Amino acid sequence: MQFTKMHGIGNDYIYVNGFEESVTDPASLARAVSDRHFGIGGDGLVLILPSDTADVRMRMFNADGSEGMMCGNAIRCVAKFSHERGLAEMNPVKVETASGIKTIDKIFTNGDCANNNDKKVSAATVDMGEPILVPADVPVALPNEQAEPIVNMPIEACCVLDNSTGWMEAAGLEPAFTCVSMGNPHAVLFCKDVDAVPLETVGPIIENAKIFPNRINAHFVQVIGDGELKMRTWERGSGITWACGTGASAVCVAGVLTGKSSRAVLVHLAGGDLNIEWRESDNHVFMTGPATEVFSGEWVNE
Repeated sequence: MQFTKMHGIGNDYIYVNGFEESVTDPASLARAVSDRHFGIGGDGLVLILPSDTADVRMRMFNADGSEGMMCGNAIRCVAKFSHERGLAEMNPVKVETASGIKTIDKIFTNGDCANNNDKKVSAATVDMGEPILVPADVPVALPNEQAEPIVNMPIEACCVLDNSTGWMEAAGLEPAFTCVSMGNPHAVLFCKDVDAVPLETVGPIIENAKIFPNRINAHFVQVIGDGELKMRTWERGSGITWACGTGASAVCVAGVLTGKSSRAVLVHLAGGDLNIEWRESDNHVFMTGPATEVFSGEWVNE
């Protein structure tokens, strides 16, 4: 099987051209190729497939084999791959995902967005759609079945976090969370120092809290300024990742809902930066960031 390793600011996946390759068990393959010691290494597997409703179709699988609904960093790489391999050279390109059809404007190496098939794609702007805020649709299972968005809800309603080391005070954690779905679910918590959060222990507790029936992505966010945020991410099914595009989009929305940021923000992630805007005019979130190809090769199934 031919594959290509790509990443969006460090959020790396193994991409397979489903127009030419057949994958019968993507969940098992995702677990095998994602292993950073015995496989190729990555946060998961992405299949680029024909679509009856869009220009191409994206299916993405986390490192644990679970199928995800949407990945903002991966979809930029899908736009790059499909353009440069001649699968979908139109601009913008429409990509079918499990959370609906997304429109991506490709940005070429000289910085413009004019369609030229001889150019390489260096970045893209993704219309992530409208944020989902109704708890039942995120989903979040609350005892009172409230319909109002979950904004600054006390962390005790979610789970119990071990503070025996005093990390909450060290991080300046605000013990409250805000929930947003961008096609997949996110819990956002604000603090004064994201680097002081023991993400490897706190992340799994939030991910698997009982009130999140489909598990959840956990993000800790530090406000740098009105239009600037820094975040760290624990992704369901993958663990600590260097970047999360849907997560950065959710963080922007949460920042606006909590009054901590403006609608247009520069978000710093471990692997790089994303520009996110939650437009008031149409309620859509737009994400702009790079897409990078690392290498291609052949996976041998012995």
